[in-house]
Amino acid sequence: MNIRACLLIACLFVSFGCRRTATTPPPQTAPPPSVATASPELNHPAGGTAPAPQVKHFTGSIGTSLDLQMKLVRTGDQLSGTYFYQKVGKRIDLRGNVDKDGNLTLEEFDPSGKQTGVFKGIWSVDAADGLIKLAGNWSKPPGEKGSDKKTAFSLHEEPISFTGDVELVSKQIKENNKELIYEISAQYPQLTGGNNPNFEKFNQMARALVTKKVAGFKKDMAAEEGEEPRPEGSMGSNLTVSFKVNLAQDDLLSIKFDVGSYYQGAAHPNSLSEVLNYDLKNGKQLKLSDLFKPGARYLQAISSYCITELKKQMKAPDGTVDNESIENGGAPAAKNYQSWNITKRGLGINFDAYQVGPYAAGPQFVLVPYSNLKDLINPEGPIAQFAK
Repeated sequence: MNIRACLLIACLFVSFGCRRTATTPPPQTAPPPSVATASPELNHPAGGTAPAPQVKHFTGSIGTSLDLQMKLVRTGDQLSGTYFYQKVGKRIDLRGNVDKDGNLTLEEFDPSGKQTGVFKGIWSVDAADGLIKLAGNWSKPPGEKGSDKKTAFSLHEEPISFTGDVELVSKQIKENNKELIYEISAQYPQLTGGNNPNFEKFNQMARALVTKKVAGFKKDMAAEEGEEPRPEGSMGSNLTVSFKVNLAQDDLLSIKFDVGSYYQGAAHPNSLSEVLNYDLKNGKQLKLSDLFKPGARYLQAISSYCITELKKQMKAPDGTVDNESIENGGAPAAKNYQSWNITKRGLGINFDAYQVGPYAAGPQFVLVPYSNLKDLINPEGPIAQFAK
């Protein structure tokens, strides 16, 4: 074969190959995993984002005696979670929704999936503290016998924001002594889940605080030798201890205990507050001084603000104010500021009955904004995170 023939064959081969390449579709490739595996419910309109789940913790009651705790996860208008009666402790599953107007529906189910009840009410924001409150009626499922009977419920959000599987639950001590005619109903918080060894330290301290109150009351009530038995049907004595969560997060817990007691024959009940502010990061109970710079005159600043606020909120209808009681009970002395709590919005100061006024005036509360204390707050202390 001569050179000219070889060149002709080579040109024909190249021309055929170029046409083949141009008309052959490119090899098929799989789409990116994020596209190929996306589920339809995760596809949102352009510019839209999936609502982030919000975990909310509530405490309250159904009726007047069925105390309960509830945990809800809200994603958009959808709700899921559990609740349990404190007397029972068994968790009940919940599913439901809340519409744009705050109308709430929560259906409850037993472990087999059978519906056992329904909550219908309103989801709203409490103007006093900015937290969520739920209120409405509980009833049996529609169509069941007795479903027309409704029982009121009321729940209030607790400022709990733990991560992971940490839960704060309420434990109870209940006693009814018919011989000495007294009743005890005491609650205290306990942490479950998580792996922080300081949780158990807090649990022991909270439990000890309440069991000490119970033991002291029982000692007071113990019948003296030879004492005549109390008459049947007479009004007995009682001790009640409840608690309020002011703050609960991975590094801090702030609990207020309300202690009420009545001794048979007394003119009126007694009440007082105790607090447990606990540093979960370092495993210790906090003192008020731990919040502020060394040497800071924090008592003077807190006292000045509290006295001004107390005079506003304790003004009688005729415009008079018991200035002397307020100024004495609110003076910048450590004994006047032993009952305090940490919140995200400010430092809460509790004044028990009699401290800044007569018994009839009852206990008082003042929230001191962190902005009024910012120059005194320890930048390395536990509340610096809220005072920015």
